Amino acid sequence: MKGLSRRRWLSLLAATVLTTSMLAVGPAAGAAAPAATAAAAAADPTVEEPAPLPPLGWNSWNTFYCDINEQMVRETADAMVSSGMAAAGYQYVVVDDCWMQDTRDANGNLRARTDRFPSGMKALGDYIHGKGLKFGIYHAPREKTCNQYFANLPGTSSNGYETQDANLFASWGVDYVKHDWCDPRGTVTEQAALFKKFGDALKATGRPIVYSINPNSAHSNTAPTYSGWGEFADMWRTSEDLDDAWSTGCSPSADCFVGITEALDIIEPMREWTQPGRYNDPDMLMVGVRNTLTPTENRAHQSMWAMLSAPLIAGNDLRNMSADVRAVLTNRDVLAIDQDPLVRQADRVRDDGDAEVWAKPLADGSVAVALLNRGSGSRQISTTLGEVGLGSGTHSYRELWTGATGTTTGQITAQVAAHGVALFKVSPGGTSQPPTGTALVSSASGRCLDVPGSATANGTGLVIWDCNSGPNQTWTPTDGTLRSLGKCLDAPLDATAGTRVQLWDCNGGNNQQWTFQGDGTIRGVRSGLCLDVDRNLTANNTAVLLWTCSGAANQLWTRR
Repeated sequence: MKGLSRRRWLSLLAATVLTTSMLAVGPAAGAAAPAATAAAAAADPTVEEPAPLPPLGWNSWNTFYCDINEQMVRETADAMVSSGMAAAGYQYVVVDDCWMQDTRDANGNLRARTDRFPSGMKALGDYIHGKGLKFGIYHAPREKTCNQYFANLPGTSSNGYETQDANLFASWGVDYVKHDWCDPRGTVTEQAALFKKFGDALKATGRPIVYSINPNSAHSNTAPTYSGWGEFADMWRTSEDLDDAWSTGCSPSADCFVGITEALDIIEPMREWTQPGRYNDPDMLMVGVRNTLTPTENRAHQSMWAMLSAPLIAGNDLRNMSADVRAVLTNRDVLAIDQDPLVRQADRVRDDGDAEVWAKPLADGSVAVALLNRGSGSRQISTTLGEVGLGSGTHSYRELWTGATGTTTGQITAQVAAHGVALFKVSPGGTSQPPTGTALVSSASGRCLDVPGSATANGTGLVIWDCNSGPNQTWTPTDGTLRSLGKCLDAPLDATAGTRVQLWDCNGGNNQQWTFQGDGTIRGVRSGLCLDVDRNLTANNTAVLLWTCSGAANQLWTRR
């Protein structure tokens, strides 16, 4: 869990260890008598596999911590649909810690906090299901949830109540359970036994429920030491919590929050554990959380989690995310790498310090290749077809953030920004992969590059307009050009700063050539100037022109 400073976390942890080290494993003192517990149920082969591909969804903790309520969760479900995330494949809406009261009712049942969830959890689940989404909830296996543990509250864990709680969750229509250890005590054997007990209880309900476990919360990092998590869980956290940082300097064996690079180092040796229906989980996404990560880091973060075949559980405020963050989370090409049915975790095939090459075989015979720059300066990174597991001959490639395409018989090379990635899909065969049409969304306004009225006359000036997925807002990268309605994005031959861009017959000129830069700008090859929304205005019908590249928000564009 997050939300506490590291110093505060450790001080609370030390105090709690001193006062609780002699407690026996079991229900907290004073809790209601548990219902009769059935013997651990064997997996029922008739129960549907709940997660044949890595789950995609959202969890409340990274942004809201304990500041959650029914209205916010409903609004988030609405936003998952309206933002296009649901259409892109995201489906789980997971309510994390602090939803439950700190004691059970007279019958030993868990109870929602009525001040935060007055309609109850079943009604909330029904609302989420009504949106075509799935409902997730938080629990703890040993004694207390993380909030109860650090706030020294009574405990309502599943320990001793496994069957009762699993049946209650099933009756509420729960589709996903996050089970969080949050206790410094317990060997990995004890952890596995308690997690398995609740996993068996979930299976015994007959309802397909994704079972997500975290053995590392407030505990030494035991996940990498035990390869059997997949015998009873669908996904398991591989480290302590992920911070919204590129790097925290945390040692892989230490009990401390990790950054993106530390999470990669911890999970890489565990790659054989990931398989269809069973996933290493490097933690929920930090894309767009508190806007701490840069746009370049957001793209690298999303890319590398996709390369890992990791669950992609967003943690930002979906109701108020920027166009840039939305574009990162909904990039269909990158999501396809994560959701590839072969379900292989990428292998780090080369580690040159700050420059790394990762390769992931795909079901269609292609290979996803990530050129990762962990360093603080831009650098050129190269690999070869042989190094990433491909044979000789001509291969086609497409970079999945810029849409750039090409062919190669040997090297794959990119100039990669600091803390950035170049992500390629490389396929056997000499014909370049068909480019994918995309909307170009201005980060300043959230509006799309638009051909007014779908006019196709040469010289039609371009504008921004509310995004509507129309063909006049669909731009296809082709041999360095950007094409819409059968014509090219064009800058007049004598263009200078302030010249409006236009639609024109494609003619092969370098005034119709454009490059996607790592910082999100789009630069004209002939002019060296950037695509710019006039005077940083955000209204519909604002002109789009060329201007000196500055990296300002009105020059940043994302593909959707």
